[in-house]
Amino acid sequence: MIVPVGTPPRVDDVHPALPAPEDPPFGAPHQGARRAWRWTLYASIPIVALVVVYFATRGSRESLETQTRKGTAATPASSTRPVMLSADQAQRIGVTYAVAATGAIDREIRTVGQVTFDETLVKAISPKIDGWVDRLYVDFTGQFVRAGAPLLSIYSPMLVTAQEELLLARRLLSDMSGGSDDARSNAADLLSSARRRLAYWDITDADIALIESTGQVRRVLTLRAPVGGFVLEKNVLQGQRIMAGDALYKVADLSRVWVEGEVFEQDLPSVRLGQPVVADFQALPGESYRGRITYIYPTLNPETRTARVRVAFANPRLRLKPGMYATFRLAAAARASTLSVPRSAVLSTGERNLVFVKRSDGMLEPRLVELGMTTDDRIEILRGIAAGDIVVASATFLVDAESNLGAALGGMGNMPGMDMTLPRKVEVPATRTRAP
Repeated sequence: MIVPVGTPPRVDDVHPALPAPEDPPFGAPHQGARRAWRWTLYASIPIVALVVVYFATRGSRESLETQTRKGTAATPASSTRPVMLSADQAQRIGVTYAVAATGAIDREIRTVGQVTFDETLVKAISPKIDGWVDRLYVDFTGQFVRAGAPLLSIYSPMLVTAQEELLLARRLLSDMSGGSDDARSNAADLLSSARRRLAYWDITDADIALIESTGQVRRVLTLRAPVGGFVLEKNVLQGQRIMAGDALYKVADLSRVWVEGEVFEQDLPSVRLGQPVVADFQALPGESYRGRITYIYPTLNPETRTARVRVAFANPRLRLKPGMYATFRLAAAARASTLSVPRSAVLSTGERNLVFVKRSDGMLEPRLVELGMTTDDRIEILRGIAAGDIVVASATFLVDAESNLGAALGGMGNMPGMDMTLPRKVEVPATRTRAP
């Protein structure tokens, strides 16, 4: 190739196989950086959108809850949107409908109780004298003892002295048979006083008569049970020294028992003295016991927000044992003209109560409602919907999820600059080379 003198040679003339300066060997660097920045922006759009939706809807939820507390619960829930479901969609997720109706609600209060002792039939047996236990006749806990049955035999110097005084008074009365009337009266008074002392120490009349008939002082005497029942506690051993006033036995009569249950604070207005109660026991399936409320405790448990009620049941066959669990059923007074819906129609989140109402155009509109009393299958609506409204009776949670999803997507799509369509595909130009 001939190059004119004074003209600098061109690069492609010297190295014809290299690409032209305007075409870099790896394509245009400025175009690759622009594409990377654009994809980074697209990836950050959903994150920014979710943050904006969160702060945008939090204020509306707080405002709505404030309105609910002020008594405007009929306002539609702003954190969710009305949702439209076709018949196939509703059938697929199990949506059914019910009418908000006005009528009487038969309410039954249920609570859990436990069998316990009738405290009026629990007695403590204590001696009135000091001494030593010579023999135990009731020697284990749980033993049944009848009233008047022997408990233990005791040696007591006090009883020995009282027996001697009894026999002395009796001999004195015999010696005064030929004396004056005053002397005989005084001797009779001494004999009666000796007998009363032994009786006050729980020595039976039969044992006192036996002492008088034999004329001999007995080393040990028998203490008998003043009441009958089952021994709950035994605090005495054979050979033990006992003191006056020691609680040797604790005995309970189980012919009548108490069942105490817990009633929630909101149910207390429906509970009254003398109210009939039906109790079912886990240990006695198929059997029900009927009684009446005999006492309502005056205090409330601040932790469980419940008050204790007491029901007395006759227990002639001793089938009800202290410690058994029971289920109370109390029939509360029916309330007429009460607006209610099925319990499954209300979606409770802990902060709000939501019902979906079917509008005339088929849209399912969320409504905040205020709840009243509750039964097994119905729940009272105080505010939020009207009688005759058609509400979603089942699959309410799924409808709420669909509504929240629509609200989230709709909010992101309407925000400025939030175009949710995917960017068009960018064509990367091929590297151009110049033929030699």
